[in-house]
Amino acid sequence: MKGRSIRQKLLAVVLMTTLAALLASIGALIAYDLRGYHRTVLGDMATQAELLGHMTSAALSFDDQRLATENLASLRIRPAVRSGAIYNAAGALFATYLAPGEKLAPPLHPGPDGARMAGADLELVQRIVEHGEVLGTVYLRAEYTMASRARDYLLIAAVVISGAMLIAYLITRRLGGIVTAPILAISGIAREVVATRDYSQRAARISDDEAGELVVSFNAMLTEIEQRTRALEASNSAIAGAQSEVMRLNEQLEERVHERTMQLELANAELELAMEAAKKANQAKSAFLSSMSHELRTPLNAILGFAQILTSDSLPSTLAQKKEFAGHILKSGRHLLTLINEILDLAKVESGAVTLSMEPVGLDEILAECRSMVEPIAAQRRVRVLFPGPTGAAVMADRTRLKQVLLNLLSNAIKYNRENGAVVFDCVADGASVRLSVQDTGIGLRPEQVAALFQPFNRLGQENGSEEGTGIGLVVTRRLVELMGGAITVSSSAGVGSVFSIALRLTEPLASALDGARMPAAPAPARAEPRTSHTILYVEDNPANLKLVEEIVRFRPDLQLLSAPDGHLGIALAKAHLPDIILMDLNLPCVSGTDALRELRGDPRTAHIPVIALTANAMPREVERGLASGFHRYLTKPINIDEFTAAIDATLALLAAPAAAAPPPQAPLS
Repeated sequence: MKGRSIRQKLLAVVLMTTLAALLASIGALIAYDLRGYHRTVLGDMATQAELLGHMTSAALSFDDQRLATENLASLRIRPAVRSGAIYNAAGALFATYLAPGEKLAPPLHPGPDGARMAGADLELVQRIVEHGEVLGTVYLRAEYTMASRARDYLLIAAVVISGAMLIAYLITRRLGGIVTAPILAISGIAREVVATRDYSQRAARISDDEAGELVVSFNAMLTEIEQRTRALEASNSAIAGAQSEVMRLNEQLEERVHERTMQLELANAELELAMEAAKKANQAKSAFLSSMSHELRTPLNAILGFAQILTSDSLPSTLAQKKEFAGHILKSGRHLLTLINEILDLAKVESGAVTLSMEPVGLDEILAECRSMVEPIAAQRRVRVLFPGPTGAAVMADRTRLKQVLLNLLSNAIKYNRENGAVVFDCVADGASVRLSVQDTGIGLRPEQVAALFQPFNRLGQENGSEEGTGIGLVVTRRLVELMGGAITVSSSAGVGSVFSIALRLTEPLASALDGARMPAAPAPARAEPRTSHTILYVEDNPANLKLVEEIVRFRPDLQLLSAPDGHLGIALAKAHLPDIILMDLNLPCVSGTDALRELRGDPRTAHIPVIALTANAMPREVERGLASGFHRYLTKPINIDEFTAAIDATLALLAAPAAAAPPPQAPLS
């Protein structure tokens, strides 16, 4: 367009604008029509396939190929449908249809569900489903004239665009001079002013429209230029004095640019360091995920492998072998559960999602609990565990997390000890803090092993040993100690043993209202004798979990099990049958287990029925929240059958005892 007159440019602009508008409108119209055509064809085929599926479901159920062929013959009224077929549930060809003159037969096996192009035709594959059961598959192939329709539309569009462009050209040629005449007059005066530097010339106004206003503005501009030219000549003399000031300011600007450049270089260096740190963090994350995948797959390999042997007809096994394989599956499942729990702990710790309840914790009480838990394990491994006498000391810590830390250190000291070895727990005050140390007589660690001790999934060469582990416990332990304001240290000698020490802040013991009068320990409830039949209602939406409880209860002739798949039905059954015990999942559809418990407690008929939570929500805070909401017991999945049975027996024994002797809710089982 460069070098063209304004009239030619105006003509070009009008023609291009007209062309763009026509292309956009016609293109949108064609696209809308083709899209509607595609949807119509696809919807028609889907409807026809759905109808054939309903008509042929009986033929598939009774293996009646004649009826299926007659149903397909109804496609004759749809000339666009070139072929069709019915496949049974196994994917084998059951019945076919070919339109007159059609030679391409349907495929022997159906493809995946959905519509797809097959040359110039459109194919549709749709499953036949009745009452949730797949009975077979419908296949249809129909003519798809999208391309021919598009060609027709393009031909029509070309004719319409050509006619419209011709009309626009003729109109613009006729009316263009009216618009451009004032502009050409201004252009002529402008050329003369530039050539002669005579700013006193003026253009004549020949119209009263916008072009006339342009002439008036042009003349006013010439007047302004004339005045400013005189002022500019007067100011030229003052410019020389200002040049020295400009030079001075320029020097100052260069100095500031240099300073900013140095600042930018420093910021870039810091950015490179940050990017390098981010790169290392990303590599560490990748390594962690790789290790986690390996650790998860190891127990899964044993679980799936032995399970395949047990379910295989081609690999028969004896009863003793079945028990051995089941033992391996149970052992690997428990190891996998431990691994998942420790990974969740690590994730919560690393993400800062752990909420600590800092309070004075008496060391004597918590050491007694730890001692009762680790001594049976130590006795099995022939390891002596020595604890200090009463200290009367208290530390500022989260009670649950401190117990988790101490149990991890003690169990590691027992697990990796030698036979007839010893574990010594020591407690030494050090100013305002106390140092708790666990010393073992194991094989010890080399210096390079100590340096890698707190890396996730790093078991320091014990991966192929006889002791199971995850390599996560010490990582979580160190982070928990740091969150409680303490520190952990390690000293070890190869062949001698290791000493793990944690330092925590001492504090005043918290006074207990039970110190003066402690309740005697309640005897363990005896297993309820099957004198009468007791009814248990289990509210669970997962069929596999329901089946497991049914199998457990099947071995108890004194128990009768009712089940409900959601909270609404569970509440209705509880009010109708008044069971002795209710087992309640928490994550139920429609009504959660907690809401269902609240409604049962609000009804006088069901308020007395003990409700036991049976759920996969196993975090300590969730357990505490569940017991606080009113659940009688809190059992977590995977189900430990012995603990499950003990909870049922204890609850039945409680129901048989006088109401006044009912104990408070017991600690949760995991």
